Amino acid sequence: MQVIPFLRIAFLVLLFAACNSKPASHNQMLQLLQEVKTKTDNAENIFAARAQDIYYDSLLQSSYSLMDEASFTQARAHALLQLGEEQEAITLLENLLKKFEKNETNFNTKSIKAELALAYLRLGERSNCVMHHSAQTCIFPIQGSGIHTQPVGSQKAVLLYQQLLTQYPDDLNYKWLINLAYMTLGQYENQKANPFFLPGLITETNQQVKPFTDVATHLKLDIKNMGGGSIAEDFDNDGYIDLVTSSWDLGEHMHYFKNNGDGSFQDLSTESRLKDITGGLNIMQTDYNNDGYKDVFVLRGAWLKGKFGNQPNSLLKNNGDGTFTDVTTTSGLLSLHPSPAATWNDFNNDGWVDVFIGNEHRQGAPDDNPCELFINNGDGTFTNIAKEAACDIRSFVKGVTSGDYNNDGRMDIFISTMEGKRYLLKNNGIKNNRPVFKDVTAQAKLDKEESRTFPTWFWDYNNDGWLDILVCDYNFEGQLSYYAASEALNLPGPKSGIIYLYKNNQDGTFSNITEEAGLNKTAFAMGANFGDIDNDGFLDFYLGTGNPDYESIIPNKMFKNVAGKRFEDVTNAARVGHLQKGHGISFADMDNDGDQDIHIDMGGAYIGDAYQSSFFLNPGQNNNRWINLQLIGTQSNKSAIGSRIKITFKENGITRSVYRDVNSGGSFGASPFRREIGIGQAIIIDAITIQWHGSNKIQTFRNIKPNQFLRITEGNSKIENVPLQKLNFEQTKPVKELLTLK
Repeated sequence: MQVIPFLRIAFLVLLFAACNSKPASHNQMLQLLQEVKTKTDNAENIFAARAQDIYYDSLLQSSYSLMDEASFTQARAHALLQLGEEQEAITLLENLLKKFEKNETNFNTKSIKAELALAYLRLGERSNCVMHHSAQTCIFPIQGSGIHTQPVGSQKAVLLYQQLLTQYPDDLNYKWLINLAYMTLGQYENQKANPFFLPGLITETNQQVKPFTDVATHLKLDIKNMGGGSIAEDFDNDGYIDLVTSSWDLGEHMHYFKNNGDGSFQDLSTESRLKDITGGLNIMQTDYNNDGYKDVFVLRGAWLKGKFGNQPNSLLKNNGDGTFTDVTTTSGLLSLHPSPAATWNDFNNDGWVDVFIGNEHRQGAPDDNPCELFINNGDGTFTNIAKEAACDIRSFVKGVTSGDYNNDGRMDIFISTMEGKRYLLKNNGIKNNRPVFKDVTAQAKLDKEESRTFPTWFWDYNNDGWLDILVCDYNFEGQLSYYAASEALNLPGPKSGIIYLYKNNQDGTFSNITEEAGLNKTAFAMGANFGDIDNDGFLDFYLGTGNPDYESIIPNKMFKNVAGKRFEDVTNAARVGHLQKGHGISFADMDNDGDQDIHIDMGGAYIGDAYQSSFFLNPGQNNNRWINLQLIGTQSNKSAIGSRIKITFKENGITRSVYRDVNSGGSFGASPFRREIGIGQAIIIDAITIQWHGSNKIQTFRNIKPNQFLRITEGNSKIENVPLQKLNFEQTKPVKELLTLK
């Protein structure tokens, strides 16, 4: 723990309390964020593109040899691409190539041509996808209005990749990128005789999935940010799901879009004071003070090395009047670590949600970044007890999730890391109101595969009443386009970027069923979440893919759960294979029509890789029925986080059960706490059983009609019907339509 920043913060608390009308804690965080931003604008920070541009430009002014000039020019051109200044990068690289041609040297210009080809590809994206954005822009396979109307960038990229592939015909990275360029020009199908053609990129699925439509532009939700988080939640308690987004860049602010309940959204970022708050690669909601209003937790510093990663997280209190206040310092949650993921749950069963934070600890580095467990004191403050709770893991953590995997009534923790290890921490009991964890990874047989992994979650994919685990591989060398081309060509060898599925054996152990579930597919997920797109009662999932490298242009992926037995890639059919970098993902029935839509925060790690968010509207896949449940705890925590729901019904004469836990879903993206549950063709729900987490009380409600929005309060035997409007997000003028029973 660093002393100087904390002393500075203590001073700021007194200063702002004395001279500013806003709460001291809020202003204190704003000042701290500004200080951190100033510190990170440094050429030593590989993500500080402007500082790197200035640095390499200064080196060019003093370089003496052509070799030096080539090295510094390429580095500066790369920084310019990261800044979104493609034309200037192109000019630098073309002039450099001319110098080599004029001097007739034997210097291998492969890397210069590759950078120039990428620059032209990026110029094509900016000229078409960013500047002339449409609903089909950058959706793989590219077609319709996604085809570039300004073709120069892709045309010149194709010419350069052709030259490179003539010399290096086995380079899979170039093959993938030239095929994408062909698609943007509407020429992919005409290249079958081309030796560089990659077959099978336009695939069909056995599952009938209707295409989603990106309506973000129409709804004015298409903000252009770098990669960040997404929360779909009802923040003002009017019954309609709102959106909150963030960007990892400390120069970009958070956004709050209120769902007006009439088919439109209103940007209240300024009024809510969320515009004050900058940064946040990952965000999630909670209700830390049990006041019934959802608060926001912001995570910062992930991926940044050394001093640049020592950034504060933020707890933003929902004041219930449309505004948020940063209460990080007064709550005791302030710490300075690179924090990619966290999970809120009631780990000591006292009715107040706690937070476990996964931090990126680099082995051998001087900074100490253990995981943290902040126990809620029930008075608005928290205490870090990670060490005494035996969960202060030191590893390069990328994803965390919590759930009761062994059904003993206590919340356990699963940790995904980039060091090859995973950790299953069993909640071994609660002593003096504090949990104690035990590492049971080996005992649970989760130590058999060593692979760098990223997003993760607990879920019950097969509806057997026991939580299973999904975790995504993120093991790569170089560009992700190489692996996408390798998969397209069905090349032999070990798979990278696959999706591990561990089935709960109901005896404390798990089995790796990745192969039999059909999930040994290349994905390289960053953002990730799950939901039920067709209301069959089985959970599907969507992955936001990529890495910071500009050549890692691969589609996001959607997988449909087939009766809890296997998964099928339905990306192309659903038209959700966005090629831009995917981060926070939220599944939510935003328009109250009974099926779940998907919001995704798009954008990469650099200013030049900022991109518009997407909101994929579900057209309705079938006439399956559903039930929507909002749980309110009284003895349990107010939002009922961790509580378990069992829905029992008959479908075609066969009794079925569907299980759901109350949480926000995966470790990168946040879905609403209300449970949106598909029940197939059931005409009546035989029983809804709720096991309230914390109090462990069980309530059962019988003979419930489907297709309703219901509110259930712990201890109350009566179910409350919530009269919500079905919204039309596709018409120019908002239309209200009363939801009727199908």
